[in-house]
Amino acid sequence: MSAARPESGLAEHAYLCLRQAILDRRFEPGERLSVAVVTDRLGVGRSPAREAIARITYEGLARFEPNKGAVVANPDRGELVEIYEVREVLEGLACRLASQRVRAADLGDLRAILADQRAAIESGDVERHYIIDMRFHARIREIAANSKLATQLDLLQDQIRLAMSTTHRSPGGMPLALAEHHRIVDALESQDVLLAEFAGRGHIARLRKDLAIVEAAAAAPGTPVVEPPR
Repeated sequence: MSAARPESGLAEHAYLCLRQAILDRRFEPGERLSVAVVTDRLGVGRSPAREAIARITYEGLARFEPNKGAVVANPDRGELVEIYEVREVLEGLACRLASQRVRAADLGDLRAILADQRAAIESGDVERHYIIDMRFHARIREIAANSKLATQLDLLQDQIRLAMSTTHRSPGGMPLALAEHHRIVDALESQDVLLAEFAGRGHIARLRKDLAIVEAAAAAPGTPVVEPPR
């Protein structure tokens, strides 16, 4: 087996830096991602920057626009609904697999996360709740132990995170999300694969329906837009 090229490590570093910069909003949605700009702002070489831009575009955090090249993606609510349609199926599968592989220690981890989530709700910390929500779903992916599935869900989560960074997060749905998370953990503990999949899909389906309602309201002239619960 041949040794890895040094350039591959530089390209991975450039990709990780660019991805984090986009998710942290250091590159704004719609902003052009030229090789020169990425090289200058992130302190990486031109070749690794070019590879990083291509990879980010492939993963949906950027898109190609005529006469501009790659720009940071700016998903609208309609696109977010489509993302959630796919995520609903995949999160259901993750819960199904996790119910077959879960251990007592895993259940303890999940219930500790839920305790943190409850504390965030009680303090009214919407941002912390959102971060804990991501941690909860990431832990389920780990328990499911399917790297291909985890990769696809990670990509969807990044796209959702980018979209959510441009919208207000309402505290209204936090207690509901916590209740749904408890149902998922209870289903995992029961090791009932159908119940686990149903609980996982139901949680995401509720979010998708809320987003669809907001999208329909936004399209109706003269209708005030109400943000969906997160």
